[in-house]
Amino acid sequence: MTPDDVDGRIARLAAAVEAAIPDSLRDEWERRVGREPVLVARQGIFSTHGRPFAYQLSYRAPGQHTQTAHSWSTYQHERATAHVLGATFGRADLEHVAHGRLLFVRCPRAYLIGDLAVPRRPDRLVIEITDTVNVDSAVLAGVRRLREEGFRIAVPGFVSNADQRRLLPHADFVKIDVRDLDVEGHPVVDLARSYGALLVAEYVENADTLRYARDLGFSLFQGNLLERAGVLDRAGARPVSH
Repeated sequence: MTPDDVDGRIARLAAAVEAAIPDSLRDEWERRVGREPVLVARQGIFSTHGRPFAYQLSYRAPGQHTQTAHSWSTYQHERATAHVLGATFGRADLEHVAHGRLLFVRCPRAYLIGDLAVPRRPDRLVIEITDTVNVDSAVLAGVRRLREEGFRIAVPGFVSNADQRRLLPHADFVKIDVRDLDVEGHPVVDLARSYGALLVAEYVENADTLRYARDLGFSLFQGNLLERAGVLDRAGARPVSH
């Protein structure tokens, strides 16, 4: 038996199985899939005047109230990012999520070097580089390419480690955990803005940290004091092809 004969038998078998599925079972499957939630968490990033400037998007699974990404594998990070990008840019009515604002999404290495594709929406998508990424020459080349394509780059959790310093010349936004400012203070803030990036104060949980961040010259603010992350269900938005 030749390979073509084998392929033909497999194709006929697959067609027979497909034809044997009752229409009622197909309809039930489609209804079930239609009821499955497609969740994404969204938290505002605000200007010094308290106006929404952008949104941070992150992964949520049904029944999961908080993100538990610290113990994830590389594959889990990639799948979570694919879910977030698909739930937003892969469905109709993007403005229901964006409201005309930028959308920050954390992207692991595969999205930076081109192994996985990012949506062609540099007008909306800010690529936030996952803090576990090893910033080597391939990552730097990928970041330069993405910026040439019009994407903005964000560096989260800045504490002035070597990888983060390599990214500074390419960063449009640098995010700093304000809970660390009592230790890090002015030197880290000054370094973070040294290439002209806008500074985002993360984890603003009370009025004192908000005032301190403003005094240090932060331009943008994110945290539960300003807005707790809400969860959007995108199941009702029609999937779109790109």
